[in-house]
Formats: sequence, structure tokens, C-alpha cells
Amino acid sequence: MRHGSRARLAAVGVAASGALLLAGCGAANESAPPAGGGSAPAASNVSGTIAGAGSSAQQAAMQSWIAGFTAVAPEATVNYDPSGSGAGRDQFIGNAVQFAGSDAALDDEELPLAQQRCGGADNVVQIPAYISPIAVVYNLQGVDKLQLSASTIAKIFNRQITTWNDPAIAADNPGVQLPATAITPVNRSDKSGTTENFTQYLAAAAGADWPHKASGDWPVSGGEAAQGTSGVVSAVKGGQGTIGYADESQAGDLGKVAVKVGSAYVGPTPDAAAAVVENSPRVEGKGKNNFAIELARDTAQSGTYPIVLVTYEIACTTYPDAAQAGVVRAFLDHVISEDGQKAAADAAGSAPITSTQRSQYQTAVDAIAAGS
Repeated sequence: MRHGSRARLAAVGVAASGALLLAGCGAANESAPPAGGGSAPAASNVSGTIAGAGSSAQQAAMQSWIAGFTAVAPEATVNYDPSGSGAGRDQFIGNAVQFAGSDAALDDEELPLAQQRCGGADNVVQIPAYISPIAVVYNLQGVDKLQLSASTIAKIFNRQITTWNDPAIAADNPGVQLPATAITPVNRSDKSGTTENFTQYLAAAAGADWPHKASGDWPVSGGEAAQGTSGVVSAVKGGQGTIGYADESQAGDLGKVAVKVGSAYVGPTPDAAAAVVENSPRVEGKGKNNFAIELARDTAQSGTYPIVLVTYEIACTTYPDAAQAGVVRAFLDHVISEDGQKAAADAAGSAPITSTQRSQYQTAVDAIAAGS
């Protein structure tokens, strides 16, 4: 399915001081990095401006990456517009931005378009640099802990379970006093990688109880819709009996559902999210610099949390502007570095990538250079 640009722009960038900047798509060309592969040029030697757009779920992590990068590369500017994953992919394919952040990998229709933009099948870079659980968040007075199976979650969001004291919810929560409050599901109004990841989980783990295909567009009418991750969190927080889904890092003090995995219930922790990613295979045949993975959504393995969001940083290995190539390369080098991953974990509660993953992704980052 081709993704239309429907998300409204809400530009956010972070400079060395950590202050917010207005996003832009301009580019400077003050200096050029080395044109070949090998180790990435020192960040302090790059200059110019690049723009990215996409996932709002990784916004806190992106702010930390940009702040850390521009602190050591004062002549470089990175702007990022958290306009939603679908909008980010569209803008990247349309050559409007130099990189994109997306909570879903390029699909079978988008990937050829991205390959055309980048100049070849092996020229598209997709790195899963941000790993975080998607929390099923709720606001229900008197209920501090809540456990739900995939089937129960699916029926709630498909509007088949409409009150909090429904027998299916009670069966997941023995001994918990559940009120007869009406349930108000909150979903994303914009095309969203978070929605796509959440519906992938429901389609894989809930079986017939979720009769919809996985999609970045919410498939169920009714309920309440909100723009972006922050919109969903605000809507759930502002209601009573509300339930939604959002990147755990932005869930704040809302209640977070422990999801049934096998015979146990697992909360949305970074370690549990990382465990699913570690046990998920790479999608083969999509290009040597494409590290998209097939997430194990229906896992029964203990200690894993299957509603996980993996945000890909999408770029090209070749840019016509040498300054842009240098900044993209140095910035992504920082993103996947140990320091960059730690900063994201501190800012957003994400799970750092492993050293094995880092060494794999480094080959793609090192391939970024100027070209025709």
C-alpha cells in the first residue's frame, strides 16, 4: 500500500544547547567529507545542514541524538520534523529530506521508490537504531495494575468489549475490583508506524479476534482518534476509562498493561522489548545495507514483550551534495554509537542495540558518501 502524506508538520530540531529549532529542508555545502568508505569522518570536521522527518515515537531519542551530535559538531545542523512515520517515508522517497525515521520498514511498494531515489538496490540504508516497547496505556480510577491477553486487547480495540468489568477482562485479572465504567479506546488519527506495529501484534497474536490486516491506518471506526503519540497520551490522560497505545517512553504516569506471553504476563520494559528483537530474523534479499527484521509478534518465550516498536533510520549511501553526505554519515555514526545509544536510553527509556548489531550497521553507515 502506498503511503500518502497526510500528517501535519510539527517541526522539531535540537541544537548543541538542546534548544528547539525550527525544522527545515535546506542544505549547506561548506565542506566535503572524504568520498570513500572506511571509518566515518570525525564529527568535528563536518559542516552543513540536513533535515529528517518521521516517527514521533522516537522524538525524545532524536532530541538526545541531535544534542549530543551537534555538541561535538558545532558546524553541523540536524533538523527533525516528527510528522509521523508515513509522512517521513513519503518525504524521504520524494527527496524532500536527507533521512527519515520510521516505526515500520519500507514496504514492498515503497522500497523500489526509495531505491530509485538513492540510485540502486544496495544504496538504501535501513538501520533499526531505536528499540522500545509500545505500551498499552489506560486511565481507570482505582485500577493501578492491569493484565490483558492478546485476545482481550483485540476485542477491546475492536469495540466488542465495551465495559471494564467485562468477564474477559476479569478473567485476566483475578481478584481485581473492576468498575462498570465504559471503555473508550483511543487510536492514532494519522498514518502511523506505531499503529502498524500495534496492529501487527494483534493480527499475529490475537488470531480471529482481530479480523483486520496490519496497517498504519487505524482500521476500526468509532472510539476516539488523536494526532501523534503525544495526542494519544493526552487523550487517554484527559479521559476516564480510556485505553490507547503509545511508545512507552512517552506514556508518563499512565497505567501500563502487562501483556500475556505464554502463561505469564509481561510489562513493557526495554529489556523485554530487546529480547524480542534479538530473537527476530533479518529480512533477506532487500539490499546489503537494509537491516529490516521480521519481529516475532506471537512469541511465547518468557521474558519477552511482543508489542515492540523498532524505529529505522532510513538514508542513502550516496548523496549529490558532499556536505550533506558528510553530515548524514557522521550523524548516523553517532546514533548507533555506544554513547548515542546510552543517551537515547537515558532520554527515552529505549533498549540500546548490541555490540554485534552495531558492528553490522557500521558497514552501512561507513558506505555513505558523496556521489553523482
